Amino acid sequence: MKERVDFLHTLGLTIEDINNYPLVLGCSVKKNMIPVLDYLGKLGVKRSNLTEFLRRYPQVLHSSVVVDLAPVVKYLEGMDIKLNDIPRVLERYPEVLGYKLEGTMSTSVAYLVGIGVSRREIGGILTRYPEILGMRVGRVIKPFVEYLESVGIPTLAVARLIEKRPHILGFGLNDRIKPNAKFLTEFGVRESFICSIIAQYPEIIGLDLGPKLSKQLSFLTSLVNLTHEDFGKVIEKMPQIVSLSNAAVVKHVEFLKTCGFSETQVKKMVILCPQILALNMDIMKLNFDYFLKMGRQLDELVDFPAFFTYGLESTIKPRHQMVAKMGLKCSLAWLLNCSDSKFEERMRYDTIDVDEMETNSSFDMNSLMRPMNNESDSEYDDDEDSDEEYL
Repeated sequence: MKERVDFLHTLGLTIEDINNYPLVLGCSVKKNMIPVLDYLGKLGVKRSNLTEFLRRYPQVLHSSVVVDLAPVVKYLEGMDIKLNDIPRVLERYPEVLGYKLEGTMSTSVAYLVGIGVSRREIGGILTRYPEILGMRVGRVIKPFVEYLESVGIPTLAVARLIEKRPHILGFGLNDRIKPNAKFLTEFGVRESFICSIIAQYPEIIGLDLGPKLSKQLSFLTSLVNLTHEDFGKVIEKMPQIVSLSNAAVVKHVEFLKTCGFSETQVKKMVILCPQILALNMDIMKLNFDYFLKMGRQLDELVDFPAFFTYGLESTIKPRHQMVAKMGLKCSLAWLLNCSDSKFEERMRYDTIDVDEMETNSSFDMNSLMRPMNNESDSEYDDDEDSDEEYL
């Protein structure tokens, strides 16, 4: 007994840890503990992570390497998890070593593939979030999928969200996701926009959202006199606003004021295009400098603040030069708010048809079917342990 206690102490375990799972004292050091630890070490589990590993899953010390552990590792490799990623998976979720191969693990993966998750993405999904292997389909995964479908997100779009952000499956449906959807409606978001908000920014359903919304509304009200109704519109267009740092918002508002916009104008611009509060400041300055060279009035930017979101060299400058060369006069929206092919078509017109104007559309759910753009020029709080990015 003393030999076993002393050995467990060398692994970093305390008397309290042993008391939490006293059956560990039934393990032989030479026959059980050392073979298991040697196997984990050969797989690549770090010695520095071993203590926490054993605290979370001390039952591993009872396991047989040949009968229990090796088959699970082989199964994980069969799920396209790379061998050098196995240690990362085990360190993050050691409990996986105790699951039956034909039980929860196989059914959860089969269900995900069944709703449209790409089979070739399974390895990466499980590497990033192996907890999926322990989730029961009927209790966790299926209710999650069905809820997102109920708010208007198509099944295939849910599958794409899981591919890109598998950790969202870990957000509690009843204690986090549904309450957060209710919070959004309480802060002015229309129910019909809940689906696009989740699709744009999936992490929002896992945040401690109520306090964040209250804090951000109070801040924006004091800064640009945003009303409760205005705040709902802003969230619908850019849900990431809930995670923008105050410092970033202040910096962007101050920049707009130095450009000559009044507080009332800034408020209108924020409501029309809240993305201007998260754009790269250097890009905004370059765009504004060129706007002045275009000889247009500031009121035009107030009506179309999305001007700041377009690429200067790729879109704004060449289109402006083409229009100027033809001697046409048009609004910023007519100039920019269309595809390149549509713009080329417009350049063949004799006159400008204002009725043909394209309006700013809401989030396109079909965009989930396209590869994610990983570039980010935004400035979010870094106090959330999530993959936040400005789209």
